[in-house]
Amino acid sequence: MDSAAVTALLERLIATWENEVVEFKRAGRDYDTDRIGQYFSALSNEANLRGTEGAWLVFGVDDRLRTVVGSDYRLEPERLQGLKQQVAQGTEPGITFRDIHVLDHAGGRVLLFDIPPAPRGIPVAWQGHYFARAGESRVPLGLGLDKLDAIRQQTLALDWTAQAVPDATLDDLDAEALATARTLFAQKHANRLDAAEVMAWPVETFLDRARVTQHGRITRTALLLLGKAEAAWRLSPHPAQLTWKLEGPERAYEHFGPPFLLSTTRLYRRIRNIQLRLLPQGALLPVEIAKYDQKIVLEALHNCVAHQDYTRLGRVVVVEQPHRLVFENEGSFFEGQPEDYIPGNRLPRRYRNPFLAQAMGELSMIDTMGFGIHDMHARQARRYFPLPDYDLSEAGSVRLVIHGGLVDPAYSQLLMRKADLPLADVLALDRVQKKLPLPDEAIARLRRAGLVEGRRPHLHVSAEVAKATAGKAEYIRTRAQDDAFYAKLLTDYLQKFGQANRKEVGQLLLPKLSDALTPEQKERKIGNLLTSLRRKGLIVNQGVDSAPRWQLVRSDKGKAAP
Repeated sequence: MDSAAVTALLERLIATWENEVVEFKRAGRDYDTDRIGQYFSALSNEANLRGTEGAWLVFGVDDRLRTVVGSDYRLEPERLQGLKQQVAQGTEPGITFRDIHVLDHAGGRVLLFDIPPAPRGIPVAWQGHYFARAGESRVPLGLGLDKLDAIRQQTLALDWTAQAVPDATLDDLDAEALATARTLFAQKHANRLDAAEVMAWPVETFLDRARVTQHGRITRTALLLLGKAEAAWRLSPHPAQLTWKLEGPERAYEHFGPPFLLSTTRLYRRIRNIQLRLLPQGALLPVEIAKYDQKIVLEALHNCVAHQDYTRLGRVVVVEQPHRLVFENEGSFFEGQPEDYIPGNRLPRRYRNPFLAQAMGELSMIDTMGFGIHDMHARQARRYFPLPDYDLSEAGSVRLVIHGGLVDPAYSQLLMRKADLPLADVLALDRVQKKLPLPDEAIARLRRAGLVEGRRPHLHVSAEVAKATAGKAEYIRTRAQDDAFYAKLLTDYLQKFGQANRKEVGQLLLPKLSDALTPEQKERKIGNLLTSLRRKGLIVNQGVDSAPRWQLVRSDKGKAAP
């Protein structure tokens, strides 16, 4: 928003003056942060109740004279922007200003704080207390329980996870899960609540404060996160289930029911998480890295639980394949697209299951600021591994792939040497190694930095970078050759020896293929090459499909066809 637009906005706010969604303050240099938090809670809740796009807290305007007087509050830009983080840490759920506009007005410096409305069904608290407005006054929201209930009731009819479960009692909750939940809640709020106090709360008080129950009533969220496995029937026909499936040379599976607070970790322990050894160029000792990072796996799994569309009667599935994990959950991506969250500055405004997401945030299972996808990508890059991949091609579901092996060794060597590479460049290089399309701007940026070479769609890590990372020999070993190169090898072999079975073709070509390919990819490439040469009329199978015997096609003069 430019200066003219902010000036016009200020004039409109002054013209309508203070109401439930606008507050003016002179605000000196050291205005109390706690009071700002209270105003944030009150104005955000009122914006929700009145259906407005947001609310405004304005510093530098006298609230009695209705004139601009200027404010010296946090003159340093860094301190001013730091207020966003302070507010996010003190609010529940952790939301903050959408923006802080600074206006150099003729009457002095004016600050306009853009406050988002409280999420549907979730009133905003400051330091554990709810606030609202009564005319121009700020009052505890608890004094008007009708307002508190009005917000909480907004999504009860729409949010499956917020519904109370008939006849469910505290006896349906798991004791170990309850104890773990108390500990996690106390750790999250250690800056304002004494752990001993939290541990002394009655169970009903704790569950309400943790946003797991509704006025003491057991909700579906309570059963999903803290319920006993034998109480899952109360959610029927909706399956409360996580499934781990092992694919590859060995096959296995296991189902996990509530309490999900504990079951997600139990599922993680079923994954075969061996240590891999990567040798940085020029180093004598290898770097040992776990095949999968626990925090990344649990972040992905908790996101599946939080965003699952339980009304579709499906379950969350984790498929463990030889070199990757595949996470699948029901329901389309709910707010924006995955790539919107990779930079780490997108704040989700809505949740499919707001009540469940709120409770999981209170128990530190997820964050509600949209950092989860960013953190998964950043942590995977710091491990020198390929970045996560989202697949939204199947309607009504989300598929996430976490890689547990290398795709292109040159990419990993580059990340080892250039630890300060911007995440945007890592994202682009990740797409290069996966042979995925890139926008022209990204390709140009990588070329200017000398990170890629080749023509689309055959981009690869540049020779200069390869020399600096894996050496010339390693570069040639991992770079893919043209198909004509492999075809020439095979036809020369057949010209000399007359024929070759499938094993002999493999012995000839496998050592020549790029080491960046997996064994399965190498076999598939050889099969595609043979099919291509056969269709071009250059070779023929004189055997059977189960035992092929390849020969060159002969011309009428008895020579191999050119």
